[in-house]
Amino acid sequence: MRTTIQLDDHLLSTIEQYARETGQTLTTVVEDALRDMLARRNKSVGREPVKLTTVNGKGLVHSEIDLDDSKALLDLMEQDNGSN
Repeated sequence: MRTTIQLDDHLLSTIEQYARETGQTLTTVVEDALRDMLARRNKSVGREPVKLTTVNGKGLVHSEIDLDDSKALLDLMEQDNGSN
C-alpha cells in the first residue's frame, strides 16, 4: 500500500544512509523498524506468541473438522469426554 508520511529531515537522511549501506530500500528499512518496534511493544504488554507443547501419541486426526470452527471442535471434545 502506498502512503505518505512526514519525517524529520535528519531522521530521513539517517534512514536513507542506512538503506544505502545495507543494500535495502527505504521502504524495507522503515517496515522492518516498525515491525521491530511493534514486536517489542507486544512483548512488553504480555502479548507474546502462545507456545504449544506437542507430544507423541496415538490421537486420531479428524479430517472432517474445520479447526477454525470452534463449535465443531467443542462438539467433538464433548463427544470424546462422554465416551470415557
